[in-house]
Amino acid sequence: MWQLTNTVRHYPWGSRTVIPQLLGQPVPADEPCAELWMGAHPDAPSVLADGRGLDAAIADEPDRLLGAAVRQRFGDRLPFLMKVLAADTPLSLQAHPTTAQAEIGYAAEEAAGVPHDDPTRTFKDPHHKPEILLALTPVEALCGFRPVEESLHCLAKLQLPELKPTIAALARGGLQVAVPQLLALSARRRQSLVAAVATKAATFVAAHDPEFINTYRWAASLAESYPGDVGVVISLLCNHLKLAPGEAVFLPAGNLHAYLCGAGVEVMASSDNVLRGGLTAKHVDLAALVEVLDFADGRVPVIHPVLGPGGLRYPVPVEDFDLTRCELGEDPGSLRTAGPQVLLCTEGTAVLGADDGDLVLRQGQSAFVPANAQLSARGPAVLYRATTGLRAV
Repeated sequence: MWQLTNTVRHYPWGSRTVIPQLLGQPVPADEPCAELWMGAHPDAPSVLADGRGLDAAIADEPDRLLGAAVRQRFGDRLPFLMKVLAADTPLSLQAHPTTAQAEIGYAAEEAAGVPHDDPTRTFKDPHHKPEILLALTPVEALCGFRPVEESLHCLAKLQLPELKPTIAALARGGLQVAVPQLLALSARRRQSLVAAVATKAATFVAAHDPEFINTYRWAASLAESYPGDVGVVISLLCNHLKLAPGEAVFLPAGNLHAYLCGAGVEVMASSDNVLRGGLTAKHVDLAALVEVLDFADGRVPVIHPVLGPGGLRYPVPVEDFDLTRCELGEDPGSLRTAGPQVLLCTEGTAVLGADDGDLVLRQGQSAFVPANAQLSARGPAVLYRATTGLRAV
């Protein structure tokens, strides 16, 4: 097993305190610290003590590090990526493709010769990107489309002439008609619509009208940051989710979402395919986004953990990854799994024991454990463990 040196990604929406505090660094940081990456993703692989990237180490010894079952199912790559995500301001409104959609889109852009670092490139790899976010602090997010009848009421309550075409489209053809219609609006129409929605939403917030108050508050706030961005209007059609620390949400392919604020441990399939729909200055590929969006409406369930091997496990319906919160006492316990593991210590000091000796992880430190390692751990400490979801390995 190896301790990892990880990359912090700096995006404008990041927090200047959460990740630096976790890493024991001065706060506030000089720049926003949005994500801490732990894994073998080629864009920012974790680094081992010998200077190799984790991706290079896996390429050198895939069978020993990944195990035969993981190699057979996913090839010679670590199929998951672990992050700490810390948002002070909202992320872009986005969705991720299925594996089939990613393979087709990636092949098309490769054939067209679109460089991987081209800002207009949509598909960075041929993989899907389902993900789970486990809240470390209170988290707010837009997540999937709320029930259509509720959206109709939310829009109609604003009593805006500018919203009549959207209401008519939603009532006539559902989300699959209304959302593409909004995305296709001209810049002039977007400006007037978003301004009208933001102004009227703010009046309901000022009046302390409790119905849809959180939805309207965020719409007004998002319009200040992204004037003329139709994502402001689309936010009215989305579920507004609040996660307490220890709660989690799973985001499958096609789910339209945006983290609004808060920090959490995020585990996902190892991919960087992001199709943006708004609340961003980055490239928006409307045709590709509409192709991958899941227009089903309804509530998004909050995931509560179940007791599993090693701690509290957060079940997800994919095999790429599995997430467990391990609260370690002073007596050693087993953390063995047949697949590879990435372990992150967020509290206390953890002592990991394996055949090659002990490894001490303090707050903010992480480790990679190869497949089939006889691993024990003691604390007191809190660890988050990412591994694969292959039940038969």
